[in-house]
Amino acid sequence: MGAGTEPDGSSRSDEEWERFLRESVAGVADAPKEPSARARDVAKRLAAEPGPAPDGWRAYTPARPKRRTGWYVAGLLASPALLAVAIAPGRIVDLFTGTDSAPSAAETGRPDQAPPAGPAQRPTMDRPFRGSPAASWADGAAGITVPKAGAVGWMSAAEVEQALARSRDFLVASNLDRGVLRGERPEKAIALVNPHQKDVQDLLGTAFRTPDEKNDPLLLFSRFQPSRTRLVGDVVKTRGRLTYREGERGALQVTADVTFVYPVARADTGGGDDARDGEIVRTIVRRELVLSWDDPAKVSTEPGTFSVVSYKYDMTNGGCGALTGYFTPPFGTDHRADGAGTEVDPYDRSTPIGRGEPSKDGCRRATRS
Repeated sequence: MGAGTEPDGSSRSDEEWERFLRESVAGVADAPKEPSARARDVAKRLAAEPGPAPDGWRAYTPARPKRRTGWYVAGLLASPALLAVAIAPGRIVDLFTGTDSAPSAAETGRPDQAPPAGPAQRPTMDRPFRGSPAASWADGAAGITVPKAGAVGWMSAAEVEQALARSRDFLVASNLDRGVLRGERPEKAIALVNPHQKDVQDLLGTAFRTPDEKNDPLLLFSRFQPSRTRLVGDVVKTRGRLTYREGERGALQVTADVTFVYPVARADTGGGDDARDGEIVRTIVRRELVLSWDDPAKVSTEPGTFSVVSYKYDMTNGGCGALTGYFTPPFGTDHRADGAGTEVDPYDRSTPIGRGEPSKDGCRRATRS
């Protein structure tokens, strides 16, 4: 066979042989071990030629990406971000400043400290809890933790579970019901109170007609005067829990400790997405109630009702003037009248609740709202 002839009788051109021998010189893995005399002559000639080594026959070098590709992808990602900034700049700023916290876990016991302070930011009509620890709290009834029920005294576990649910219903009906918050009589809440408990029934009979220090509806119910104050948005933030134990004469005694945060504005301010459209004040009320679900065989009561053992509340940004039966949040220059008195962190739930009435040296003044 002559040079350049394959075993099957086909022949290769000189160009193909030169390419094959270039690969041999470059050290291709499958180059022949014993090239022919002609191949060795051509190899010597190619080796003597200047210039870079030839590319391998079966080698593959991926194309290097063009530099502008990265900018193109970045541009695609930046475009929706710029659009979002244009639509809601306040929310984007909050995202990068860490204002929006993850939802707080349910409270199952007394915390050992107050929640940390975040960046000082003014609330807006669209985001009335902005800059407040309550921003991460649950909405409405979801923020009131109800424990797992077990048998207590005269009640089975199923009856305790029902009583706990009705205890929470009372808190909702007295502090979250929209009609009650607008000053309506809290009929649903009152229906859960033992009608044979004379002292509480006397309070309820007087408080809504002629409120005074002893018979003040705010002792049990949250109310705002609609001609003066309006709630901002549809959400009231809450945080707290129910606990229970066996009380006197085998009764189920339920203790509620819950904080309610109400964002409010003047009744005559319009809606809007910015605080300048109307000042927002957060009225913060913490309540502690002890309720007794009595054995009807031992205490005069009605099925599905409880007796009120005690009630206490702390309130800030709710007014310090004459008793009216409503919370009166301070707006504008009214802040100066409420600026004196004992300082209190209304979000600190690490210690038991104090007295319900204002301190003797003036109103209780919130260190933050």
